[in-house]
Amino acid sequence: MTNVESNVKLDAKGLACPMPIVRTKKAMKDLEAGQVLEVEATDRGSKADMKAWAESTGHHYLGTIEEGEVLKHYLRKSSGEEMAEKTYPVVASNEQLEEKLGGGAPIVIVDVREAAEYAFKHIPKALSIPLGELDQRLNELNKEDEIYVICRTGTRSDMAAHKLASNGYKSVVNVLPGMSGWNGRTEGLND
Repeated sequence: MTNVESNVKLDAKGLACPMPIVRTKKAMKDLEAGQVLEVEATDRGSKADMKAWAESTGHHYLGTIEEGEVLKHYLRKSSGEEMAEKTYPVVASNEQLEEKLGGGAPIVIVDVREAAEYAFKHIPKALSIPLGELDQRLNELNKEDEIYVICRTGTRSDMAAHKLASNGYKSVVNVLPGMSGWNGRTEGLND
């Protein structure tokens, strides 16, 4: 049994379509931006429904874990980050990061998404340090390393890159557009 952290759990077991979505929509309204909702459902169609609903509303469908008859769906409430301005001046494209990885360059990848997002899909060997934990975990990083910061769309990584640079990290690069457009190798719960 895999345990993925969520902020709120919703029991939609025994409910048929459209009720899991109706309850999810109501629960999502009460969450703060960036929080993760776990929805437990037994309706087999809910897997496709949850993903489609999340995409149509701008929320992030993280994935589904099947435990027997129960489907545990994980969704992250959108914060409107996709529209936010990116301001950190040193950036690399996903393709540039992939080239660095392919060339065996000694780099550190810091994934600043929430733990649940990282659990479902991340770049191999990326270090998970959610943005909200970065201040407390700065000592885990070497100020001399070349650090590539990644998140889902480039906004949280932009904030993290600013924070690292302002704390004396010498070579910090924000990866754009981030995991939402990543086509390179990944690992995670669904692999």
